Amino acid sequence: MQLDASALERARSHLDDGAVTPSYGPWRDPIVKLLNDALATELVCVLRYKRHYFTAHGLSSPSIAQEFLEHANEESAHADKLAERIVQLGGEPDFNPDSLTKRSHADYDDSDDLKSMVRANLVAERVAVESYRQMITLIGDKDPTTRRILEQVLADEEEHADELLDMLKD
Repeated sequence: MQLDASALERARSHLDDGAVTPSYGPWRDPIVKLLNDALATELVCVLRYKRHYFTAHGLSSPSIAQEFLEHANEESAHADKLAERIVQLGGEPDFNPDSLTKRSHADYDDSDDLKSMVRANLVAERVAVESYRQMITLIGDKDPTTRRILEQVLADEEEHADELLDMLKD
């Protein structure tokens, strides 16, 4: 087993590409697109959770609203990680508000009762889980760093879905 010496030599040039070496091949642009769609999803989730946080009412609303705020903050951290990775790959993170809901895998929701809010967030988390699983499979070994980031986000999304399901059972 031996490293590809010519690839190592190519890595010595094109320094303006930063971490993006020739081994990224044709996969960089499609990965950046996947990440931008995931970024849109995370941003829509932040907005949905924030709306639910501020509008939740009822006897059990304080604890559930607090959970919505925690999830909003975690989704925001996911968005930051994704945007950072897009930049590392030489792409442009797309924060354009006009296209967020079109590119997002999850929906925005303006429910006004607590149970509907929890349910909408559970649906969105399940959609996020499925989309991250598919992205991880698509990326495979083409970009191990991006795959690891997506796996970390997936674990958080699975945890969110479990927490929301527990809320529905209470």
